[in-house]
Amino acid sequence: MAEKEINEISRDARVLYTKATEAAQRENYDYAIALYNQVLEKEPGFFEGRKALREIQGRKAGGGGGFFKKMLSGASSSPLVAKGQLALRNNPGGALAIAEQILNSDPNSTAGHRLIVQAAQALELPRTGVMSLEILVKNSPKDKSLAVEFANSLVVGGGDTRRAEQVLMELLRSSPNDGELGQALKDLSARKTLDEGGYGALEGGKGSYRDILKDKKEAVSLEQEKRVVKSEDTNERLINEYETRLQTEPENLKLIRSLAELYAQKKQFDQAMALFDRVKNTGMGGDPALERAMANTVVRRFEFQLEQLDPAAPDYAEQSAKLQAEKLNYQLTECQQRAEKYPTDLAIRFELGQLYFQAGKITEAIQEFQKAQGNPHKRLLAMGYLAQCYAKRKMYDLAARTLQNAIKEKPVFDDEKKEMVYNLGCVLDSMGKKEEAVDQFKLIYEMDIGYKDVAAKVDAFYAGQ
Repeated sequence: MAEKEINEISRDARVLYTKATEAAQRENYDYAIALYNQVLEKEPGFFEGRKALREIQGRKAGGGGGFFKKMLSGASSSPLVAKGQLALRNNPGGALAIAEQILNSDPNSTAGHRLIVQAAQALELPRTGVMSLEILVKNSPKDKSLAVEFANSLVVGGGDTRRAEQVLMELLRSSPNDGELGQALKDLSARKTLDEGGYGALEGGKGSYRDILKDKKEAVSLEQEKRVVKSEDTNERLINEYETRLQTEPENLKLIRSLAELYAQKKQFDQAMALFDRVKNTGMGGDPALERAMANTVVRRFEFQLEQLDPAAPDYAEQSAKLQAEKLNYQLTECQQRAEKYPTDLAIRFELGQLYFQAGKITEAIQEFQKAQGNPHKRLLAMGYLAQCYAKRKMYDLAARTLQNAIKEKPVFDDEKKEMVYNLGCVLDSMGKKEEAVDQFKLIYEMDIGYKDVAAKVDAFYAGQ
């Protein structure tokens, strides 16, 4: 599906778009939002229509009008997220419409915008994805993986290499020794060189790298390789193409690695691991990214085996539990080895802490999360987990203090902060500080009445009075 300009959409959609714009100018936001949504149901690729809808959603939320309506509609946001995730598998267009329902109530919803990004990738609507990624980055400015995803999408969605470079450079200032960010910047610099060499048509999404590469077939392959969601046909074609190239380029490690990842996506895990081992045996065994890719492939094989189990089988629960235990044991062992090999990599420490927490090894988890706090990109998440560890040990005072410190460091009231505030309320409740606990739940209630069970908790408090 291609993104469309206004002159490319149907006549009926143009009429609705005009009416929606007029309603927006009269500040009749509810009617304008309803009309814009109708337009996008007819023309999901109409980027300007979605951009206009996003602006009105923000104006309505910022203007204070319809506050109680917003709170009531927010009650269904959690079920909508689950519904949208299910729709992604077979109906990404439907998932896109569900995401807009979430954003109608909360235009800054992290879950809503993540759903938009996933659906846009499946539908090949790059500028639509970029628009939501920009909001996600604003919600979580220290999230490295999100910033890299945003930067890459800026290039794919509109050829905006300069802005993509600025995004990564700003993040690199706080982590000057981050190798992953440095490599991402090098890749962007190469694209920027192309832009400055007379290829300005890429800016604004009006041009394409197809137009500037002599080998058009190679251009198609490069673009398809970069897509997050690849069709089965594209995967098969790329595998055949890479296997052919490998016969004449047997030492091309990047090619071998790309081929391994394609086989993993096709769930042909033995072929994938054989290729990864081939790269590792050439002396690349000290590459953390390669080791992580190999570990992820093994985990995906466990997950595939779990998917193949028959839920109706009498031994389903036993077989599922056995595979889950084997998967967790493998993850723990492998991550422990990486942590020993790269002791200063605090992202690995955070990952290991999560696995210990999942395995119920709370003492070990606390040690890893305490270390992981030194990573600015993992600090708040590590503090959140630390608080949960303390709470499991019934060290409620330590849990409350850790959460309070984390909340102070989080200016944006996004889903991450809601989780911390909610957990603080639960901890205070466990300490017998009922009114202080309800004060925390009220903070969420005012923003998102549908978040977990805050509505029930707040209603119960007032009913008790």
